[in-house]
Amino acid sequence: MRGYNKRAWAEIDLNKLERNVNIFRAGLLGDTELMTVVKANAYGHGDRQICAKLSELGIKYYGVITLDEGINARRTIKSGEILVLGYVPPEYAEEIAQYDLVQGVVSSEHALRLSENAVNPVRCHIKIDTGMGRVGLKNKNYYECADEIEKITRMSKLRVEGIYTHYASADSANENDIAFTNMQTEYILAVYNELCSRNIILRHVHFLNSAGFFYHNSPKSTLARIGINLYGLSTNYERDNGLNGLETFLELKAEISQVKTIFKGDSVSYGRTFTAQDEMKIASLTIGYADGYSRALSSKGEVLVHGVRCKVVGRVCMDQLMLDVSGVPQVKAGDIATLIGKDGDEEIRADWLGSLYDTIPQEVVCGITSRVPRVYV
Repeated sequence: MRGYNKRAWAEIDLNKLERNVNIFRAGLLGDTELMTVVKANAYGHGDRQICAKLSELGIKYYGVITLDEGINARRTIKSGEILVLGYVPPEYAEEIAQYDLVQGVVSSEHALRLSENAVNPVRCHIKIDTGMGRVGLKNKNYYECADEIEKITRMSKLRVEGIYTHYASADSANENDIAFTNMQTEYILAVYNELCSRNIILRHVHFLNSAGFFYHNSPKSTLARIGINLYGLSTNYERDNGLNGLETFLELKAEISQVKTIFKGDSVSYGRTFTAQDEMKIASLTIGYADGYSRALSSKGEVLVHGVRCKVVGRVCMDQLMLDVSGVPQVKAGDIATLIGKDGDEEIRADWLGSLYDTIPQEVVCGITSRVPRVYV
């Protein structure tokens, strides 16, 4: 039997991942080290295989969001530091310590409850809200923030190893956004320097994300947390973000189940939102929104068939979608269509698809569901 169901699948080229890692390593400044973010099933690419490859490449730092993601990563990564960037309920303090994870602490209350629930010491980095407005310590000034962090460092079962923050608009070319990003950087560095003046020396202070690496690179960040760009996708499709040779390495494919001719006045798919204006050739694909190809791409998306861009017609169904293949005379049932990736001289990128329905490439690739097998080439 075939190793996967050739209906809809994702092909992932780990050699391109290696090339991307080398590009980031070459761009690091000073003593900054690379943290590869493998949250959300490695942005839909498959966390176990991606972590195994990154570990093989000698990556020392990994970023995840949930406790389960951290445990899954630890089962693959035998050496290396795994930072859980998101909130984990304090009652799981012992699991955090058991799997040698580093927990992101989002507040003093979170820190206290982790310490109270811990049997063994919990390693942690403290999150500072410098303007993202999500989680993290929020104070009137850097001095008060340092006061709060100093109190956390005295909690008996916590081992505070670093502080970090997250940029809100580092991918923007707007002058106000650039100034805001610079303010975020200055604030966390002021906190760090204040802590140093109190003889509280932390191993890490980090603030670079993918966009920060390209637009606000700094040797003062001990870690560069690279997420979406690691997978070759842009943080802002409307802006040339200087990807410097990075390549996408996930291709989403599906098989054509039927090709038929429809006639003027015939409608296609639910709601009859598409009506043929003339005779045309329609191909049905074995993929739909339950596989992660968004219904928002109905009559908007394009798919490659024999290297030709073919328009999605009508509404995307749960398990199927239809294409106008009138311009592909040789098309037949059993042919392979490329929904994300390259075919001949043409390419469909996840960031371009996202731009069609006002979303980001993270949502596109993370949305590829578990019933789509990942095939590593």
